[in-house]
Amino acid sequence: MSFRYAGADRDALAGVSVDVPAGSSLALVGHTGSGKSTLAALVARLHDPTAGRVTIDGVDVRDLDPEVLASIVGVVSQETYLVHASIRENLLLAAPEATDADLWQALAAAQVADLASLPDGLDTIVGSRGYRFSGGEQQRIAIARTILRGPRVLILDEATSALDNETERALQVALDRLVEGRTTITIAHRLSTVEGADQIVVLDDGRVVEQGRHGELLAAEGAYAGLALAA
Repeated sequence: MSFRYAGADRDALAGVSVDVPAGSSLALVGHTGSGKSTLAALVARLHDPTAGRVTIDGVDVRDLDPEVLASIVGVVSQETYLVHASIRENLLLAAPEATDADLWQALAAAQVADLASLPDGLDTIVGSRGYRFSGGEQQRIAIARTILRGPRVLILDEATSALDNETERALQVALDRLVEGRTTITIAHRLSTVEGADQIVVLDDGRVVEQGRHGELLAAEGAYAGLALAA
């Protein structure tokens, strides 16, 4: 599979072939600009491959109804999008039938249940582009929204990048519970967050240069080991 952005003079991804068994975890690592987020974006069909295809359970994502694909693939990224509405309304975008109890349960799992201390609780207005909350709080609300959706395929693109170390550790526990039984694709610069992945793919300049598990890749003393030393 290959992909080239419009107007670019070279491929952002070239000859990439990755198989992720259902229910397993894949970690994408590499330097900035290596193609990690581009590959994840193709899974969510934010773009279509220039050559080749992306399939889920053998079905080309281009053949899936957009609403069906959106229910299958959930994305939590460092670029969090919250609408200018209440916390409740933002969460109900993912699960319109959810009760307040469901919403608080999801917020608790995302380590942001302290919103209960706000005078208006779930009716608190998030504000344009979420300005009322810190970047970490916005990400945790977005993660709560994904928890409510319960997607079969979960993409975590630097999902905890705006969190301090203590909050990240707490949230990682929640994410570990969330990913159980789901196919998970994690993009991270901090290799400590992907050491337990079933499969690690190292990208460099849009190509797969290494593939394996954490221990195997360290022992190979190649590109992954270099990233680990630089961390």
